Amino acid sequence: MNAKPILLVFAAMALIAGPAWADTSALERLKADLLGNLSATQVLTKWCGDLRLASPAVIRAERDAAVKPPTPEVMALLAARPDETIRYRHVRLMCGTHLLSEADNWYRPSQLTPEMNAELDTTDTPFGTAVRPLGFHRKTLGANATADQRTPLQVKALLLTQAEIPFSLVVENYSRDLIAGAPP
Repeated sequence: MNAKPILLVFAAMALIAGPAWADTSALERLKADLLGNLSATQVLTKWCGDLRLASPAVIRAERDAAVKPPTPEVMALLAARPDETIRYRHVRLMCGTHLLSEADNWYRPSQLTPEMNAELDTTDTPFGTAVRPLGFHRKTLGANATADQRTPLQVKALLLTQAEIPFSLVVENYSRDLIAGAPP
């Protein structure tokens, strides 16, 4: 029996499977970095720099005017009063021309300073950067691989002040482009 065709089949399978293994490894590293850091923006800045997606590696938020009222679940997670104003911000986090993630963010403006609210309303500053002076921390509610080829990782997190007051709920969908170019 000639082993050459069998070797060719195995080589073809390795070529097909190789990128999936690399993607899985990169996806797990991204997930670990996000779960082990207080700021997704800081993680994305590091990944952007490591992948040389832009120089300098600066993350900016492209906002859109979408409106998504808070659900009862969002209100409960934010520990918001029934009459409290909840703002919504949908952004695409970019590094240069590369889309890194899309995020839905519901937040309590009453827990932010007027300067933070103005910055979020009028600039492309990422949320985590604008509220950094709060000394907040993240509580991950879920971090799951998805079947969506465009966004293979979704992270849901609550941002809390130092006094453990929830002020933001984020649902972040991370781009395949972010992990496709990640080194092994």
